[in-house]
Parts: sequence; structure tokens; C-alpha cells
Amino acid sequence: KSSAASDVYKRQTMSHKKVCMVSSTGGHFMELMQLIPALDDINFYIVTEKNPSTVQIVEQYPHYYLIQQQRRGWMFPFKFAYNIIISMIYLLKENPSTIITTGAGASYPTCKWAKILGKKIIYIESFAKLNSESVTGRMIYPFADKFFVQWPEMLSVYPNAEYHGTVY
Repeated sequence: KSSAASDVYKRQTMSHKKVCMVSSTGGHFMELMQLIPALDDINFYIVTEKNPSTVQIVEQYPHYYLIQQQRRGWMFPFKFAYNIIISMIYLLKENPSTIITTGAGASYPTCKWAKILGKKIIYIESFAKLNSESVTGRMIYPFADKFFVQWPEMLSVYPNAEYHGTVY
């Protein structure tokens, strides 16, 4: 729901900026991909976990990979530590002005480093969350510059969030 004036403003303010689009795989990644048409004429790159479902899609865009992590298993701390380090490397290399994320856990290091570096954070809570917070949403909410929910009911969970509909 954007007017021609807001589109012009977006292009003027974002044309010289770079956006990092970051998410984990699965539904979070599919939600993130729904946002790409809104980035027309904006310099962006994607950061996501590497797996067969993401590789085919992101190859057409500038991208970087994280190690796919799950909170189960003895390897999680090592994978998470690697993702923390590589997230910082990607941020320093690309120097985006804004981070847009749909979660989940793999996106947290990028968002935290970005905030420390003075970047803007835009978080979009998962479409699957209708009345409770996600773990990543709860962690990023306190420092996000913009926090969007996809259901009006979620405004009671995140009082400072904004609702403008869904990404689908």
C-alpha cells in the first residue's frame, strides 16, 4: 500500500544505500524472498543458511552463506560461533546501512553486530506467529529500529510494533 510519493522518497533515500537481507532457511527464508520486489533499484545482498532449498534461489542475487544451525545437538555451539564470526566478516565487507530480517536464530548475529556498528535493523516477525513471540523476535525487539508483525493480534505481544499486513 504505497503511494507514488512514498515510492519516490524510498528511491531517493535508499538509492545510495545497501541493504542486507538475512534469514535462516525454510519459512523464514520464503518470507524474506517475498520482500525482494520491494527492493527494486536498491542495492542488496542476501545472507542465509546454505542448504539445497536456498542455493537454487539465491544464486541469482549477491549472497553469502551461513552454516545451517539447529539448537539441537552437540555441534550447535560450534556452528553458532562460526556464524557469529562470519556474520561480522560479511558486514565489514559489504557495509550495509540497513538489515532486514524475518528471523530465525541464524539471523541474530548479523543483527546484533549490525546494531553495534550503528546500522538500522528492520525485523519482520514470522507469519506463523499469531499470538506469541518467537525466540528471535523476543531477542531483537529491544533494539530493532522497526519491528513489524503480520497479524494485528501480535500488537498486544509487541506494543511498539507496526502492522501493515502480511508479506504474502
